[in-house]
Amino acid sequence: MPYLTIEKKAKIFTDFGGKASNTGSIEGQVALLTERINHISDHLKLNKHDFSSQRGLMMMVGQRKRLLTYLSKHNLTGYRALIEKLGLRK
Repeated sequence: MPYLTIEKKAKIFTDFGGKASNTGSIEGQVALLTERINHISDHLKLNKHDFSSQRGLMMMVGQRKRLLTYLSKHNLTGYRALIEKLGLRK
C-alpha cells in the first residue's frame, strides 16, 4: 500500500496549488516534497543504516530549498504564507 495515494496528492495540490490539476505550481511541489521528506525521515529513524534512502532524502531537501529560494525571489508574500502553513523554518 503506497503511503502517497492519488487522492492524497490531489488534496495536497488542491490545498496549496489552487486545484488538483495544477501540479506545476511551486507551492504544490514544495508541499509534496515536504510530505515525502517527513515520510522518509520517519523511515530513517527506524532504519539508521539505509543509506540510499538517506541520499534520496538529502536530494529532496536540496530540491525543496531551490524551489523555496525561487519562490522567495519571485513572490515573497506567497513564500512567507507557505512556510507558515507548512511549519518550516521555525
